[in-house]
Amino acid sequence: MPDIVDTAISAGSFRTLVQAVQAAGLVETLKGPGPFTVFAPTDEAFSRLPPGTVEGLLKDPARLRSVLTYHVLSGQVSAAQVLQMTAGGKEASVPTVQGSALRLRSEGLLQKKVRVNGATVVQADIGASNGVIHVLDAVVLPP
Repeated sequence: MPDIVDTAISAGSFRTLVQAVQAAGLVETLKGPGPFTVFAPTDEAFSRLPPGTVEGLLKDPARLRSVLTYHVLSGQVSAAQVLQMTAGGKEASVPTVQGSALRLRSEGLLQKKVRVNGATVVQADIGASNGVIHVLDAVVLPP
């Protein structure tokens, strides 16, 4: 089974994310043993950022690294675990590799939709040899 980076590359919908991971010098980290949970914004999610945002981040490796690591949890957290943490409409605060916390909650019929800050998980539990990827419809920015 491929690692998180190779899984993202082969998916074809994370070109911007992969480019950003490379520019931030995070490839070796995300190819490491982990496990990691990555909330991965799609290319479409990156395209919704204000004009010039991605280009600006690519020119500022420290800020880029902060944004990217804000999408990563240490350890493997499945969608079922998120739903368990947020049962009954509770919000869970989980620490990211960046240091700030993400707010997770579930909503919708039978609490099946998972929200990460303001983004929605559109595909969950993509397995990798060193963790799991949950696909987001938006980029979440650290506080």
